[in-house]
Parts: sequence; structure tokens; C-alpha cells
Amino acid sequence: MPWQFNFTKRQWLTLAVMGLADFCNAICVSLQAPFFPNEAEKKGATATEYGLVFGVFELVVFIISPIYGQYINRIGPKVLFNTGIFTTGTSAIIFGLLDRIPSHTGFISAAFVIRIVEALGNAAFLTASFAIIAKEFPNNVATTFASLETCFGFGLIVGPMVGGALYSVGGYYLPFVVLGSALFGVAILTLCVLPRHVDEPTENGGKKASMMTLLRIPGVLVCSLAICATSASIGFLSATLEPHLRQFDLGPIVLGLVFVINGGIYAGTAPLWGLSLDRCLSPKVCSAIGCFLVVAGFLVVGPAPFFPVETSLAVIIVGLVFHGLGIAAVLVSGFTDALRTAIAHGLPDNIETYGLVSGLWTSTFAFGAFVGPSVSGFLFDAIGFRSSTLFIVVLELIVGSVIVLFICCCKTPTQYKEISSVESLLKSQDGQSIDGSVASRSSSLDITLRGYVPG
Repeated sequence: MPWQFNFTKRQWLTLAVMGLADFCNAICVSLQAPFFPNEAEKKGATATEYGLVFGVFELVVFIISPIYGQYINRIGPKVLFNTGIFTTGTSAIIFGLLDRIPSHTGFISAAFVIRIVEALGNAAFLTASFAIIAKEFPNNVATTFASLETCFGFGLIVGPMVGGALYSVGGYYLPFVVLGSALFGVAILTLCVLPRHVDEPTENGGKKASMMTLLRIPGVLVCSLAICATSASIGFLSATLEPHLRQFDLGPIVLGLVFVINGGIYAGTAPLWGLSLDRCLSPKVCSAIGCFLVVAGFLVVGPAPFFPVETSLAVIIVGLVFHGLGIAAVLVSGFTDALRTAIAHGLPDNIETYGLVSGLWTSTFAFGAFVGPSVSGFLFDAIGFRSSTLFIVVLELIVGSVIVLFICCCKTPTQYKEISSVESLLKSQDGQSIDGSVASRSSSLDITLRGYVPG
């Protein structure tokens, strides 16, 4: 099917509302970064304790996302989406009440509980949003997915800045009540605007979609490895970049700008990668390019101990630019590749498969985000930042090499088994207008006819 960008009014409205929801959601899950550690220390909490408050969020997302993906067809993507966003907004508001708990044990315990509930909502929101995008934009999955990631990326950048500003004006509670209420308002908007998708049973003869069926497809497993490794690289820098930058004695504004570089490059280039994927670029080629860009970034950002280059702010910035380009390439291509590969291997082209792929993407990303900071903190204390960057370099080299070998060695699978049924369906519509469900189903046929070679 030729690449198209002629969205209907419903598609534009869906994309706009989901982009706004992604932006506000990212703000709410990241706004506490500048001031929560200080508030936690006032209650007697250690760095390990409040670090786990942040880490448990990703751990819960990793565990629950595949479950959401497995049952999204029964729950309904709109119900899952709205429940998730309402939960996230409410949790953000309640998190602002923590400073009123006087005891250390009560403060940390309540923080853990609220963060876990917020993670449950966030995982539901993300899993459902990716599935809705795949359903509503069958011809532009990469572009629309990248657009949402851009909104989410900008939210992660804006969140700490706005949160810090509101904290300085009105104290601990103000940023949570303002931004949490904003997300709650967006949730009401999405409840009214988002389309509802009916349950889509698997057709006779088609594979029964399940997470284990998905993971048994080698190409999907390779996508998951790439997403996990790239997410780990993001977590690695989030935990250790600031200590690495202390040697330059930067002011708070300049320090904040350095942190914006990485996310800004990612958010700004994700749509370009998405357009390329929808028009001409192979997803696995894009993932391989992204892995090697991340390698280049980590070789420079230290720089690596075997590079005869002194550490400087300019060198670090160059490394962050490479890293931002790399993570955009891998994360955007990973979802598109896993979805196309799953459908080309016989999984039904419906919301059930979209939900499974969405849950897998969200889960693997969260796992990397949990492992990355944990490993980086240990390595930073043991061998320093420059040597510890080799962990990500080696990890990404291995994953990138696996992808390249996969591209070179994989064989084209037998034709997608639903081709005959699609062809007969299209023939039966001869002389009639083809509705959205037929057009969506024909996208599966088109994947094979265009010579897509999944893993």
C-alpha cells in the first residue's frame, strides 16, 4: 500500500488528543525529579530509599504491561486508556500530599504505594495508546507512533522544569495539584473524543495471539533486545551524567540545558525516523543504525578510556547528540518492526495483536529503564564514569551485530496465511465501497506483497 498522509478528521482529532495526553502524562511522571530527593531527605530517607521509589515505577510497568497487552481485547483499548490516564492524574495529585506525613516510615511507605498505583495507570495508558495508534493509522504506524513519542519526550523535558518552577513558587503540593489536575482534564477530553473499538475475535484458521506466541518469533525477540538495551542506555545517563558533569562546576541553568540536549534531539528527530520508516527505510536497518549511533555516543560522552581525548563539555555534548539520534531510531523502529513481523508470521491483524506488541514494547523499555540506572550506579562507584560507559558500548555492539546478522541471514517466510482470505474479501467488495475494517485487513496483504522480510 503506498505511503499516505491524508488523515480523516477523526484521525487528526485522535492524534491531537492522544498527543496532548502523552505530553501531560510525561510531565506528571517526571515533574518530581528536581525536588523529591530533597523532600525525602527532610523526612530522613536515604538515597537508596528514594531511589527505589523511582525504580519501582519502572519495575511495575515491566511486570504489568504484558498482562494489559494480553487482555486489551477483552477490556477494550479506550477503557484501558481512560482508566490509565485517570489513575495517573489522580496519583499525581495524591503524591503532592506526601509532605504532610511526618514520619519517615509513613512517608516512604506511602510514596511506594502511590508510585506503584501510578505505574499501573501509566502502563495501561501507554499500552492502550500504542494499540489505538496501530488500529487507527494502519498506513502510518511509524509516523504517528513517532509523533506521540515526540510529545512524550517534550513532556519529559518540560516536566522537571515546570515542576521545579511551581515548587519554588508554592511549595511541594502546588506542582502536583496543578499538573495532575491538567492531566485529569485531558482524561475527560479523551473520554469524549477517542473512538471505541469493538472486540475482534480471531478468524478461523488464524493464530491465537498470546505473549508467548509473540516472543517465539525471532524477529520480535530481536526488536525487544534492541529496545531494552537502548532504554538501559537512557537510564544509565539519567543516573550518572550529573556526577560526571560536576567537574565543570556548571550553573543550574547550563546544567539543565545539557540534560535537555539528549531528550530534545530524541523528540525532534523521532518524526523524521518515523517518516523514513513509513516511506522507504527497513525497520531492522533503522534499529541497527540506531544501535551503532548509541555506541558512538557512549564512546564520545565519556570519552572512552582508550580514546586519547580529554573530557570536555563540548565532547560530552557531541556524545549526547549521537545518543539522542540513536535512541530515536531504535525506539521508533522497534514498535513498527515488531508489529509488522508479528502480522507477517500469521498473528491476526487486529487490536489483540496490537495490544500484545504495545505491552511488549512498554515492558521491555521499562525493564531497561530499571536495569540501566542500577548497573550504572554500581559501575560508577567501582570504576568511574569513563570506564563504566563501556558496559553500554559492549551491550549495544552485541545487539547491533545480532540485528545485522539477522538481516543478512533471515529468509523470507512463507506467504502470510491470511492473503487468500483478504483477497476473497476484497473481491467480494467489488463495486462497493471498502470500509475501514477491510482496508485495515488489506494492510496485512500489502506487507507481504511489498516484499517485507520479517524475522
